[in-house]
Amino acid sequence: MKEAPSQPWSLMMRIYKEIIPNVHNELDFWREKAERIPNEELRSQAIASINSKTFHCEGGAIYALLSIDPVCRREVIRFIVAYQTISDYLDNLCDRSTSLDPDDFSLLHRSMEHALTPGSLVENYYRLREEQDDGGYLPDLVRTCQNVLEELPGFSQIHAGLLELAEHYCNLQIHKHVTHEERVPRLQRWFSENEKELPAMSWYEFSACAGSTLGIFCLASYASNGEVEPELVEKVKEGYFPWIQGLHIMMDYLIDQQEDKDGGDLNFCFYYENQETMIERLLHFFKMADRSAQDLPHSKFHTLITRGLLGIYSTDTKVKGQRDVQTVLKKLMRAGGLSAYYFYWNSWVYRKVKA
Repeated sequence: MKEAPSQPWSLMMRIYKEIIPNVHNELDFWREKAERIPNEELRSQAIASINSKTFHCEGGAIYALLSIDPVCRREVIRFIVAYQTISDYLDNLCDRSTSLDPDDFSLLHRSMEHALTPGSLVENYYRLREEQDDGGYLPDLVRTCQNVLEELPGFSQIHAGLLELAEHYCNLQIHKHVTHEERVPRLQRWFSENEKELPAMSWYEFSACAGSTLGIFCLASYASNGEVEPELVEKVKEGYFPWIQGLHIMMDYLIDQQEDKDGGDLNFCFYYENQETMIERLLHFFKMADRSAQDLPHSKFHTLITRGLLGIYSTDTKVKGQRDVQTVLKKLMRAGGLSAYYFYWNSWVYRKVKA
């Protein structure tokens, strides 16, 4: 039985030893299934989502280290990889495929709700689009998530929290993938419906907060250890949504700016008045994420996550050539301190070895 790591070096050691090998085993399994999808377009998007977004599963599965029992930990990794694979696959289908229909996106993302609800019957999530036959790929992912969650001793206590976080995520995916002229008005209306329940922030910051699955993975990992007190569920939800999830996704958009400019894609960093305002707000998100982490059990673990986000994103190859982005990242790294630099160095070496 191991407690969650509380130091940067112990965290990285366990990631390399316990997380990455298991994640890659799971992804190999799903890649083989993806390669057998009959429909060419669905097969292409499924394979691309795994090959290009492996790091999403690697990062999300770190939360399995909150699971005390090694057998449960492997099951939590199985859930995280399957759920994140659904997320990445659907993101590709909505962003890079053949539809701009919000009803289609809504139906596709119903699979993410069903995946969190054991006993929910899978359905034809493709019925509003031309492409149909995935050979059971998406239903198998959904059932895998259901099967793991059903066995978690604390599942009943976290179920409502999982659905709440997933609803935010799915709404974002629906609104941001419609036709270009509809995206911002839809996101602004959605924000206005939720604004009273949020700390002071803009519509695009709220959208970013909704776009992460980290809170879901955190709750599932805690539920593997036994019954979960209602207070812990609320603390995780409030800590991860908005602040830690917001930091996560704003870092993602920060480094994607040049790519999104070239592709004409939506990027929430574009809506800041100037670089100074963006730096101020991202620093605020980091400080609030850090404060939220300190209010959680295993606070040192969650604090390492906030610093890890800074270090890992700072080493991404997309940063090269974006001087404005480098300026922002330097200030964030200074705020993150020695732990952020430790993760930066570790991530740089890992990327070099993988290359």
